[in-house]
Amino acid sequence: MTDEDRITIIAESFEAAALEFHRRNLAGDGYRMVGPISMQRFEKMDGPKREVLFDGNPMFAVTFARES
Repeated sequence: MTDEDRITIIAESFEAAALEFHRRNLAGDGYRMVGPISMQRFEKMDGPKREVLFDGNPMFAVTFARES
């Protein structure tokens, strides 16, 4: 598996994260969910600099991986 074989969807609602899987037909492209849809806060690190994403609001995230 390479980095290109993983997709993480970030959405404002549980439903939006789940529906995106179906909307994009990720199952048809060989993807499966590798963890639960969970609410998380996101930060981006650039060396020592930290940037809080989405104004610090928690978002729903789910990761999918393509099986080889």
